[in-house]
Amino acid sequence: MATTRKICALLLVLPSLSAAAVAPSAATSALPSVTILSSSPGLSPVVPSSSSSSGFSSAALSASSTLLSLTSVLSSAVSSATLSASASLNATSSSFSNSASASSLSSASLNATLTSSVNASLPTASPTFNTGSGTETGPITVPITPISFQPFPTAVSPKGVAEFPSVDPSSPPPPSDAPGLGGHVPNFADAWDAAYSKAKALLAGGWSNEDKVALTTGVGWEGGLCVGNTPVVPNKFPGLCLEDSPLGVRDTDFVTAFPAAISAASTWNRTLLRTRGLFMGREHKGKGVNVALGPMMNMGRVAQGGRNWEGFGADPFLSGEGAYETILGMQAGGVQACAKHFINNEQEHERTMESSNVDDRTQHEIYAHPFMRSVMAGVASVMCSYNLVNDTYACENEKMLDDVMKREFGFRGYIMSDWSAQHSTMSAAVGLDMTMPGDITFSSGTSWWGQNLTDFVANGTIAQARLDDMATRILASWYLLKQDGPYPKVSFNAFNPLDTVNNSHVDVQDDHFTVVRAIGAAGAVLLKNENNALPLKLGTGFVRSIVVVGNDGGPALRGPNGFGDRGGDDGVLAMGWGSGTAQFPYLIDPLEAIQSRARKGQTSSERALVSWWLNNFDTNGAASAVAGQDAAIVFVNADSGEDYITVDGNEGDRKNLTLWGNADNLITAVANTNKNTIVVAHSVGPSIIEPWIDHPNVTAVIWAGIPGQEAGNSITDVLFGDVNPSGRLPYTIAKQLTDYPAGLVLGGGATTYLSIPYTEGLLIDYRWFDAKNISPRFEFGFGLSYSEFQYFNLETSLISQPDSDSKALESAWAAGKPTPIAEGSTTALWLHRPLVKVQFEVQNTGGVDGGEIPQLYVHHPPSAGEPPSVLKGFTDVFLPKNEKKTVTLTLSRYDLSIWDVVHQGWVKPTGKITFSVGASSRDFRLAGTVPV
Repeated sequence: MATTRKICALLLVLPSLSAAAVAPSAATSALPSVTILSSSPGLSPVVPSSSSSSGFSSAALSASSTLLSLTSVLSSAVSSATLSASASLNATSSSFSNSASASSLSSASLNATLTSSVNASLPTASPTFNTGSGTETGPITVPITPISFQPFPTAVSPKGVAEFPSVDPSSPPPPSDAPGLGGHVPNFADAWDAAYSKAKALLAGGWSNEDKVALTTGVGWEGGLCVGNTPVVPNKFPGLCLEDSPLGVRDTDFVTAFPAAISAASTWNRTLLRTRGLFMGREHKGKGVNVALGPMMNMGRVAQGGRNWEGFGADPFLSGEGAYETILGMQAGGVQACAKHFINNEQEHERTMESSNVDDRTQHEIYAHPFMRSVMAGVASVMCSYNLVNDTYACENEKMLDDVMKREFGFRGYIMSDWSAQHSTMSAAVGLDMTMPGDITFSSGTSWWGQNLTDFVANGTIAQARLDDMATRILASWYLLKQDGPYPKVSFNAFNPLDTVNNSHVDVQDDHFTVVRAIGAAGAVLLKNENNALPLKLGTGFVRSIVVVGNDGGPALRGPNGFGDRGGDDGVLAMGWGSGTAQFPYLIDPLEAIQSRARKGQTSSERALVSWWLNNFDTNGAASAVAGQDAAIVFVNADSGEDYITVDGNEGDRKNLTLWGNADNLITAVANTNKNTIVVAHSVGPSIIEPWIDHPNVTAVIWAGIPGQEAGNSITDVLFGDVNPSGRLPYTIAKQLTDYPAGLVLGGGATTYLSIPYTEGLLIDYRWFDAKNISPRFEFGFGLSYSEFQYFNLETSLISQPDSDSKALESAWAAGKPTPIAEGSTTALWLHRPLVKVQFEVQNTGGVDGGEIPQLYVHHPPSAGEPPSVLKGFTDVFLPKNEKKTVTLTLSRYDLSIWDVVHQGWVKPTGKITFSVGASSRDFRLAGTVPV
């Protein structure tokens, strides 16, 4: 049997499997009772064959006539495949693996063959999944049949090129050296090579298949001290501790409760993003954690999405840079980072019983982008998600796991399942490397792997080479982070805080509260500031009395950790709920911080009186409390989280976008009485604020995010002007919920698969508002300052490249040819090196020192089919008043490319590419043309 790998280079729309093709087995027994898809019109059923290296023979492969990609089953299977097209759908399917060695590909002959095949067969096929709303008929599963395997070839990496310095995760380049700022593209190839050599040498030392399987199979729910654990392999390997969360070490004490990723993203500040990651990495390592389960980088596609706050917002570029900087920081701290949840897990409702149906171009340009940037940051592990992707569960979706993540991105680490997101033993054959927590359902005592995987390897159903690859990847990631050296032992019990034997109460906080406070202030977004209501000026003739209004302004009655996994809303909101949380070591509320700040003056004329009213529902009492006060600061919030906790009817996702706790009525009642009403919202995401935003007495509004344990100090720093706000929105705040391009898909049930069509395509968030000419209340990237900034002296130039290692590829790209199909094609260093320099000056023309966030948006020619404006660069600039600074942003070939679904590569669109530089997605100050 041939052992050539199938590259899946061109995206497959898998024909529906007949019932005979997926015979029931142990691998399907845990699934709900569903009807397996029958063959779609125009397509033949796929029948498994032992002579096929993929487990499929004479497969009917379908593609879109315009955007749908075609198959690249480039071995002899290509000649027998029927290539057809679907004009109505672009799809990312699973179930076909890599088939010819990347080094043997001839893209020219391939393209000619595929083009002629497509033109000869337009268009008859129907997709295997529902392209509209409603329900699916069932998942596509992996048939139990022998599948051969060869390890992916390692992408060729330039050696000795100054622009691509060899980097070890322990000492990454500083944030100021980011490629988007004109810096270098870090090259982790040497570090990975060394780690792989050590992993292979270790495995050569008498490891049995049972030993190797132990690396891949968790010990089961509550089977160890951490939320996920792999067992000790006696005399060979100490096992791994895997622990949440993306904002701190979960389930233990004496740790820092950092700002959530959405607040970190609101800073648009690479240094703060990196530092947060570094400190989180150090704390995880200090507690004995090997793998920190974060960062999370699913997109804020649905404004109501319950876990949006765990990610970096609603733009792929911002999310990608947030993930990139966070991972560089975490792994510099010594812990393995885990990029999650791969992929399309954008809502909580029925997350294990829904199919996110996404076209190939949208998948590449939007949802896969942050994961690609994670790979470029050297991430050690990736977590696949609960949902289905185009009718195949993400954790056995071969297109996404093998072809995109491991082949196209060149990922050399391992892919783990989300907890109980595995659905078959055969998932090992299509890209999954580790199952967590190890049992099929929590505490079931059963596993898809363990002895089952050992048996499948023994009988040849899963290749020995594949098991070796799984074990090698896991060990290599361990070596990559130097965890084979002295490493702290696990010092906590995630399942029993009262365990006096294992809970050592190791304090890992250090001075990390400083970055928590800094991010909370830098991520606060000033949305409105009439008549310079802020910053508050204390003393005679200014503000001498302040009243704090609203439950969010004070402490929780139960204390900061009174609700398990923060599943409740009482007092100041500083994080959402679910597995993405941590225990607060303390929580500074706004009332505490404001009282402290208001009495700091040296004389009585520099101080202010402070009173409060924390009842949100007694609006008459609130109105009385604010009467005659110089400033009324109303604190409100909106919460969300993971679906295993329901709060006030919100099943993880938000039922609507209103602020919580009678907030609209409370604000209106206060504003009707007090002429200097200032609103502060601690919110997991956007909310509809139309009922009061234009009230003449609402003089200022701050969107404060969910800033962690220093919440009160952070917002007080901004209110009193100790910090000049420079935060920017990482999403759009609309005027009404229906203005957003996508909403929650509801319904479903125990045996029903929801269909979630991503029909907006590339038009996520602000891109939709721009394309549809919808006026938002506050646009993506918006944020005010206590100062003013001007932009001028724009210059654009090409960046000289002294080396010629990739000259042929770069020339082909310039000529409009797509990047070739190859291992690591999307993460190729030449594609990401700075190509175009955009230089301009920014001056602080106001009277206050402060920071500005210049943003660069690319405008592709109309023929490219892109949104009107696409974020491709940003930086943060701190300027004393009246000073100016030259700012440099750069664009790479990747930044200027679009995804070609037919040729499965990145291509420069035909026509003139322009760009704008400004202060938000709708506030452009400078404009230019890209000289390519």
